[in-house]
Amino acid sequence: MKITEHIASAKGKPLFSFELLPPIKGQSIQGIFNTIDPLMEFNPPFIDVTYLREDYIYKQHPSGLLEKVAYRKRPSTVATCAAIMNRYKVDAVPHLICGGFTKEETENALIDLQFLGIDNVLVLRGDARKSDSTFIPTPGGHAYATELLEHVVNMNNGVYLHDMMEGSEKTDFCIGVAGYPEKHFESPNLETDFKYLKRKVELGANFIVTQMFFDNNKYRIFVEKCKKHGINVPIIPGLKPITTRKQLVSLPKVFHLDIPLELSEAIEACKNPKDVKEVGIEWMIHQCKELIKLGAPVLHFYTMGNPEPTKRIIQGVF
Repeated sequence: MKITEHIASAKGKPLFSFELLPPIKGQSIQGIFNTIDPLMEFNPPFIDVTYLREDYIYKQHPSGLLEKVAYRKRPSTVATCAAIMNRYKVDAVPHLICGGFTKEETENALIDLQFLGIDNVLVLRGDARKSDSTFIPTPGGHAYATELLEHVVNMNNGVYLHDMMEGSEKTDFCIGVAGYPEKHFESPNLETDFKYLKRKVELGANFIVTQMFFDNNKYRIFVEKCKKHGINVPIIPGLKPITTRKQLVSLPKVFHLDIPLELSEAIEACKNPKDVKEVGIEWMIHQCKELIKLGAPVLHFYTMGNPEPTKRIIQGVF
């Protein structure tokens, strides 16, 4: 079932969903199930599964020479989605990224997703590798999220790469894209960001999932500006509670966001890690209640493999 259909059938009632990472290479799928099991009592209509591109390590040989070796930290997102759908009978939403894939590999992955009965995809450019200062496209792959989005839209219209045959079967993916209430860090300004976001919707994006934020005014203003720019698809807020003191530094650094002064001062005043977690969870409960009043169609949580804070928040909200 498409995410837009889940939202429509809810008739204004806010939904709950969450995102998780595929298991680290060498680990079983049970770790994923251990994350999902505590959250299933809240009946999430869909679960996102991320995709991390390949990275590199340097292997030193006895001669002293260093060999650059490519590796992937996590197995297939496609396989993880299939396992989730088979076990829980909920929709799995795989992330599609530009980095690490040629156009042919992307198309083959989309065909696999269609065969598995997966109805939704979240289209992203993806981050730069740790070894690169900026995003470097894979040779023969897509350089921008808009290019990847067009690829999916083309397949929805029955247009495949290098396919000269008529009558190719159309896919029917519901396509999501990312939104940044506090501006994408590579964009020169927020207005330019909206220009590209509108372009994605014009190309065929069906819904938007935002980067995490801690100030609901940022989401409210973002939604209002989207409407002013003619962007009228569902806008799903991405959420994550602060659970450790070090996240006051790491989250702004990694995700390029602001943490409200009231929240940062409350966390800095905590005497122990348990108090920090309690402050973060209480802030997020209040934030979620406000978002519901603002009309957020879905509360979407970035679990980072830890379901306990999300479970407590949802218990406090619904």
